[in-house]
Formats: sequence, structure tokens, C-alpha cells
Amino acid sequence: MILASKSPRRKEILEKIGFNIKISVDEIEEKSQQKTLEEQIKEISYKKVIGVAKRNKEEYVVGADTLVVIGEEILGKPKDKDEARKMLKKLSGKQHQVLTAFTFLNIDKNIKIIECVKNKVYFKKITDEEIEWYLAKNEYIDKAGAYGIQGKAAIFIEKIEGDYYSIMGFPIEKFIDCLNKIGISVKEIDKI
Repeated sequence: MILASKSPRRKEILEKIGFNIKISVDEIEEKSQQKTLEEQIKEISYKKVIGVAKRNKEEYVVGADTLVVIGEEILGKPKDKDEARKMLKKLSGKQHQVLTAFTFLNIDKNIKIIECVKNKVYFKKITDEEIEWYLAKNEYIDKAGAYGIQGKAAIFIEKIEGDYYSIMGFPIEKFIDCLNKIGISVKEIDKI
């Protein structure tokens, strides 16, 4: 299966389950004019996959996108340490949403699945000292909302409502459920 993503977390999640992953990535503009956040993130995940799928029509191709949302504000990947600091301060002591959408395509087999999983994450009140400690580790780089649940930011999280792996970057349970619905069982995942 081709993963249309450079995310080491997505690759790790899929390989841990047994998928044989090849990476192929198209550079796209991660923007959408859709009305709802769910529609936007689904469209972005589709854009990441469609070009790769068109060049590899016989292959299964999957890609995903994750958004961190607090209130009405989308927290993307921070440009620098200062922006990451501001994001972490916004998240401190509050609940936010993490949406992860994935697209799964096989053009020859006429398979098109686009799904979105919504989760809630509750941050404890974070001290300035904890924020500076975290920023010094550079884990905020290339992560929506300036944090990864699977890393050192785990100490900031009081609780989650939803799917841990979706918050990490790929909703593996929902993905396997979708594969089962189209007749692909877990016994076959190392073959696709």
C-alpha cells in the first residue's frame, strides 16, 4: 500500500498493524473552501491522495490530515517556537478538538473511502516552565497544535474522548472497519 504522507507517525501506525508501506507524496496546498471543518479536512486528505492514486492506478493509496481546533480557531503547524508557545498557552487548561480525516483509493478497483474521526483532548493547566521545557525538545515542529500526544506532550493531557491513534495522526480502528466493509479482512492487510 502507498502512504501519501511523510508523517513518520502514520507510517508507524500502519506498519505496526501489518501493512507493507511505500511512501509517495505530492506537494499540495493544504487549503479548502468547504464550509465545515469536517468537509475541509476530508477534502485536504483527498487532495493528498488523488495525484498519487492516478499515477498508481492498480495500487491502494491512503493519506490523512489532522486538525487541532480550539473554539473556532484552527491551530495548524507552528511556523516557529514563538507561535508554538502561543498555541500551547491557548490549549493550557482547556478542551480542544482533534479531527483526523483519511482517504483510501484504488482507481482500478473503483474504491473511494473518505472518513473523518473527531476527538476531544483535555489539557491540564501548563506552567511556563513546562512549556519552555517542551519547546526546548523541538517536538512541536511539524505538528498541528504544536504537540504530539505520543511524545513528551503526553504530560499535558488530562484525558481524551475518542481514538488515541486518530489524535496521533491516523484513525486505525475506523480505517480497518472501512476495509472490512469493502471485503478486505485483517488477514489480508499485508497483501494490499
